Amino acid sequence: MRKPIGLQQFLDGPWLGRDAVLADLDGCLLSGDTVLPDVPELFARCADRLWIVSNNSSDTAPTLSTRLAGLGLALSSDRILLAGEMTLRALAAARPGARVALYVNPPLQELARDLGLQPDRDQPQSVVLGRDTALSFADIARIAELADAGLSIYLTNPDTSHPGADGTPQPETGAIWAAITAIVPQARMTSLGKPAPDLPREALRRAGVTPGAAVFIGDTEATDGAAAMAAGVEFVRLIRPGETPALPLKTGVHTC
Repeated sequence: MRKPIGLQQFLDGPWLGRDAVLADLDGCLLSGDTVLPDVPELFARCADRLWIVSNNSSDTAPTLSTRLAGLGLALSSDRILLAGEMTLRALAAARPGARVALYVNPPLQELARDLGLQPDRDQPQSVVLGRDTALSFADIARIAELADAGLSIYLTNPDTSHPGADGTPQPETGAIWAAITAIVPQARMTSLGKPAPDLPREALRRAGVTPGAAVFIGDTEATDGAAAMAAGVEFVRLIRPGETPALPLKTGVHTC
């Protein structure tokens, strides 16, 4: 297993000629709303070969693109793949007009309606559970009730946390799901989020490149690395705050 490296080492490393650079978001490009070191250079040097592949379940691609622009990072929404949005699009394609108990933030609630899904927590046909920051005790009880009744649960991602602005772990969708399974141990879910390969595979499809012509950068082996491996893409793990970077690679400076 390759040692984690800094982003500048990645930019100066031997990944010259890759047609697509897939990148995780939280802990890789951003920490909260703080742009991490060397990220603007990544955007500038990779340009339209850069793709965000994230388990984010709070934004849609357009809202994230707008948020990034406000941080000085320009990236078209067409090159942003998010687990929450992909979950809703897949469900709408498979079950048009379905009644869904939505436990997601407002941008995804709006997207669900735009896709023709019917928000319904009283008599739903399935449940979509994301990082709902307005989630209440009563909501957890209701989700557990629906899971116990055997409804299909679509989890936007299984992550239990993501790094906040200061690196402190923040609750994620998987932490909510852990509470549900503590109440209903037999509960089962389906997720397209990493470590599943759906997001990187869709990025490759949109980019029109083969797995061997791409590289994936992220900060976790268990999610980013596993998704990259399943999609057949080389994975490079970036160091997290507090980690010691590997020794610099003895190569010339290349564009990515």
